[in-house]
Amino acid sequence: MPQFMRSIAAALLAAGLLTGLPATAADLATAQVAQVDLPRVYRLDGVAEAVNRSTVSAQTSGRVTEVNFDVDDLVRAGDVLVRIDDSQQRAAVAQARANLQAATAGRQDADKEYQRISGVFDKGAVAKADMDKASAARKRARAAEQAAQAALEQAEQELAYTRVEAPYTGIVTERLIEIGETAQPGRGLMSGLSLDSMRVAVDVPQNLVEAIRAEGKAQAQINGKWVMAEDVTVFPVADPRSDTFEVRLQLPAGSEGVFPGMYVKVGFVAGVDKGLVIPLSAVVLRSEVVGVYVVDDGGKVRFRHIRLGSPAGPDHVGVLSGLAAGELVATDPVSATIQLKSQRTARVADE
Repeated sequence: MPQFMRSIAAALLAAGLLTGLPATAADLATAQVAQVDLPRVYRLDGVAEAVNRSTVSAQTSGRVTEVNFDVDDLVRAGDVLVRIDDSQQRAAVAQARANLQAATAGRQDADKEYQRISGVFDKGAVAKADMDKASAARKRARAAEQAAQAALEQAEQELAYTRVEAPYTGIVTERLIEIGETAQPGRGLMSGLSLDSMRVAVDVPQNLVEAIRAEGKAQAQINGKWVMAEDVTVFPVADPRSDTFEVRLQLPAGSEGVFPGMYVKVGFVAGVDKGLVIPLSAVVLRSEVVGVYVVDDGGKVRFRHIRLGSPAGPDHVGVLSGLAAGELVATDPVSATIQLKSQRTARVADE
C-alpha cells in the first residue's frame, strides 16, 4: 500500500471507521461517516519514457561483417550486436606486441650496462660522464618500454572495438547499418532501449510546483492500478510557452505494461484537505444513481443520494456531498433494503 494510503488508513482507524458500529434500533452493520485528513491529489497526464535509451556507435573503422540483431529483437547485456572486420586491428596488435618485446630487451640491456658501469664507477675506474651516459640510456630504455606497453594496450582496445556489444539488456528499436558497409568512428550502428527502468514525464502547472516539490509524492496508473513513484524530480526551469514545469516520476524497477511514448495517468499529492470518508461496501449503485442507506438515531433506514470523491485507501471512498460527519451508513445494503421495506410495510399497515 502506498505511503499516503497508509496515512489514510491510520486516520480511518483513529476515527472508528474501520470497525462497524451497530445501529441502535435496527440490527444492521453500520459505519460512521468520518471526517479525516485526505491527501489533496491532482490528476494529470504524463508520457512514459525509458531511462536507458541510446544509440551504439562505432569506435573504430572497418567493414561490417556481422549484424546479429534487428528491430524488436531482445538483446542481453554483453551480446555482440555488430562485428567489424578486424584484420588491420589484429596486425596492429601483433606489431605493438613485437615492439614491446624489443623495448623490453633494450631496457634489460640498459639495466645490465648501468649495473656494470655503476660497479666500476664506485671503484673510480670510469669517468662520471660515462656513468651519466649509462643512467640516461637506462631512463630512455624504460620510457621506450612504457610507450610500447601503452601502444599495445591501445591496439588491443582498437581490436576490442571491432566487437560492438550491448551496454544493457533491452530491445532494438532501429538498425542503422548493414553487412558490407564501412563503419567509421562516431557512426551509429544500432539504437535500443531498456524496459526494465521506466519513468514518466509530466508538464505541471506553475501554481502546483511548490506543493509537489514539498510533498515529493506521486502515483502512476499502470494496468488499472496506482503505483507509487520511487522518486519525484522537479525541473528547476519553467517552459515560458506553456507556463509549466517538467516533473519526472521514477517508476519501480520491472514495472510491466509501460512502453515509451504511451500516456500515463499521474496523481500528485499537493497537501491535505478535510474530507468525509465511508466504506466502499456502503455504496449502492442503481443505474446512474449513487447512494447509501442512512440509519438515524431511531433506527430508521433511509436511502440518500450522494456524490463520491476520490478513493481513500483500498476499501474506502471520499464523499463530496450528501452526508454529514457522524451519521451512520449501513455497510450491508441488502440487509438495509430489507429493513427499509419492513418499515414501509409497517407504515402502510398503520395507515
